[in-house]
This record gives sequence, C-alpha cells and structure tokens, in this order.
Amino acid sequence: MGTEMKEEKKGKVGILKFWTWNFRTMSAGIQAVLIGYIVFYCTDVLELNAALVATLLMASKIFDGVTDILAGYLVDKTHTRLGKARPYEFAIIGLWVATWAVFSVPTSLSTVAKCVWVVVAYTMAQSVFNTLLNANNTAYMVRAFNSQQTYVKLSSIGGLVTVAGVAVFNVVFPTMMANAGTDAGKWSHMILMLAAPLAIIGILRFFFVPEKYDVDAGSASVNFKEVITLLKTNKYIYFVALVTLVAQIISGFGVSVYYFTYIVKNLSLMGIMSLFTVVAMLTMIAYPAMLKKMSVKNLIQLGCVFYIVAGLVLFLAKDNMALLATGNILMGMGTLPISMMGPLLIIECADYNEWCGRPRMEGTLGSINGFANKIGSAIGTFLCGVLMAASGYVGSAGDTAVLPDSALMMIRLLYSLIPAAFFAVVLFCLKFYTLDKKIDGMRKENEERRQNAEVMEEA
Repeated sequence: MGTEMKEEKKGKVGILKFWTWNFRTMSAGIQAVLIGYIVFYCTDVLELNAALVATLLMASKIFDGVTDILAGYLVDKTHTRLGKARPYEFAIIGLWVATWAVFSVPTSLSTVAKCVWVVVAYTMAQSVFNTLLNANNTAYMVRAFNSQQTYVKLSSIGGLVTVAGVAVFNVVFPTMMANAGTDAGKWSHMILMLAAPLAIIGILRFFFVPEKYDVDAGSASVNFKEVITLLKTNKYIYFVALVTLVAQIISGFGVSVYYFTYIVKNLSLMGIMSLFTVVAMLTMIAYPAMLKKMSVKNLIQLGCVFYIVAGLVLFLAKDNMALLATGNILMGMGTLPISMMGPLLIIECADYNEWCGRPRMEGTLGSINGFANKIGSAIGTFLCGVLMAASGYVGSAGDTAVLPDSALMMIRLLYSLIPAAFFAVVLFCLKFYTLDKKIDGMRKENEERRQNAEVMEEA
C-alpha cells in the first residue's frame, strides 16, 4: 500500500480506475442534459400546456426535500464489506430506466394520465436514483483515493471525459431529435438507444474502483442529531449549494432547442454549435496548475465572469454564427469550473466538519448539494415554462410567424441575459465564502488527529 499511496500523492491514478471512475460521471452528466428536454418533449410531442408541465415538475420536488436528507444520512450510516458509498452506484441503472420512462409516454393516454406518468417517472429518476448518486459521490471519492492532487486530477483532467461525452451528446442529439420530430414512439426508441449503453458504462465504476481508505478514524458515529447540527453550523455548504442551484436553474431552462428552432431557425446548427465547447474544454487541462496558485473558489469566480460576458455576447448575437460561437466558447469557459469543481468544495466542507470535531458526513453534504441541483433544475424548468407561456409562446407551433415578438424576445433573454444576471449574483455571494483561506491549516490538523487516533487504537 505504501507504494500505491506514494504514487497517488503524486496525482497518479491507474488507467482503468481513471476511465471507469469518470465514465459514471459522464453517464450522469448526459442524463442531466437530456432531462432538460422534458419541457420541449411535453409541449411539442405530448402537446401539454407549458405552464402546467412546469408546475407539475416543480411540485414533484416537494418529495426531494425528504429524499435528499434521507439519502445523505443513509450513506453516512452505511457500513458494508463493499464500503460506505460504493453500493449505491447501482442507482445509475435505475436512473436510466426511469429516464427512458419519462420520454416514453403513450400518446393514447388522457391529459391527466400523461401528467401522472411524467411526474411519477421524473420523480423516480430525479428524487430517488439521482439523489442516491449525488449523496454517494464525494463520500466514495475520498475513500477510493487519498490525496488532494488526485481529487483535483479527477475533477479537472477527469472532467474532460465527462465534458467530451456531453459534447458528443450535444452534437448528436439534435440530429436524432430532428429525425424523431414529434413522433412519441420514435422518441421512446431514441432514448432507449442512449439509456442502455450509458447505464452499462455508468456501473463500471462499482466493479473496478474499491474503497480502500478509512477517513473516519477518530470520528464520532453519525446520528440524525449530527445532521441537524451540520445544517445549523456549516454555513459554507450553503455557498456551494448556491453555485449549484444557479447552474442548474440555467440548465433547467432548456431553452437552446427553442433558440435554434425559432431564432436561428435551424435546429441542426445547435449540434454544430456544441462543437465550440471543445475549445472551452481544453482550458480544463490548465486547472491543476491554476489551482496551485488560486483556490477552487477563485476559479469558480473566474468562471462567473466568463459567463457574464458570454451572456452579453449571446444577447447581441441573434442568428449571427460568429457571435454565437464566441458566446458559446465563453459560456463553456464559465460553466466548466462550476460543474467540475463542486466535489472539491464539498470535500472542503467535510474537512471543516472534521476540524470542528464532528463526523465528516460527505453523504449529507453531497445530498444538500444534490438537493440544490434538483431544486435548481426544477426552478429553471418552472421559470422557463411560466415565462414562455406568459410571453405568448404556443407549443408545437413550429413557425415563428405565429409567435409574437414577446415570445421571441423571451427566448433570447432566457438564452443570454437572464443566466448572466444569475451568475452575477453568485459572483457577489462567493465573496463571503472564506473557508478557502484557512483550509490548508485545517487539513494538517485533521491528519495529525487521524494519526493519533490510529496510534491509540493500535495501543
């Protein structure tokens, strides 16, 4: 184990572990993008009212308030021969089955039955299976690997795998969607073609990445009182949740398909535009070096600045491809630090918990962030549906001639300035996240305590 630890502290991870670890992240990332098309599917394929759909999906999040905290608590309390967090990796299979069900609503059903089907399937996907995956991710990472350099590598260089997979999906899916049109049967078959292989590669992490490290030495056992204490005393997790919330609100808008249908008037260009994210993706190679000179928080703040500039460029772009390409590159440079560095902030919050003499509770911390993830997505979907309906958008119109100018302007705003305004708020709020200034000293003290606890146990 000594040699393995030495290599890991240099940031080296075996090829098999590296790829299988990130395949699950990529699988879940693609599902997060895919579920964003739910409003378009419901309005233009099932021909349901946009505001009704948004309200129903928002209502399903009430269940999340219970499942997220329970999932985090469940992970923190789990002790099996397979590990604490590793057993919950099987939720990736359930996630894809439920996602396929979301997009497989029989058109012969009544409006009420369609709504019930969508809500139940969506709730199973997001409130049950996605909740477990969000709760176990960071807890799994710190027990499968054991150095900050490795965490950075998995979240940055490893993040290239996730972003590349999502980029390929963003290029391919618009063409698949255009071929499916508004045929519900074709949509079901299309999603199944994606769900089956992505579920298989997503579960590989479970088989090839074991939990090896005990980071709980000397920590008190977890009980529900500790969850309440965490919610009251660990203020830093709320800043992490805010960043995730805003990112998912914007993702939940799912407005790109509307923008390229009604503003650019060429849906196939949406996939081509996604290729420009590759340029932004290359900046992730520099993250490990950048994080030696700045904190994770500072990197995320830099991302916020890029996104604000991107919003201004995209508002001016309309159907100008050069400006759209520039805006999308800047948008990618803005979103990547936010989407990829989240686990590192959660680890900081867990380190703070341990430094305060409490259990690390990565599961609960992850579930709080996961709750923000899903609530953000639901709020984004709700806002998109309500604002589009208020602006006069008519589902399945298929022609800008029947859309009022107010609807076209709303599509432009949801694609550009509104997201920029949200990230301006995040940029300001992160000024009050001060944990990054004292985390190194806390980690040193935590390590000394663990070593002392191990010596006491051996004695």
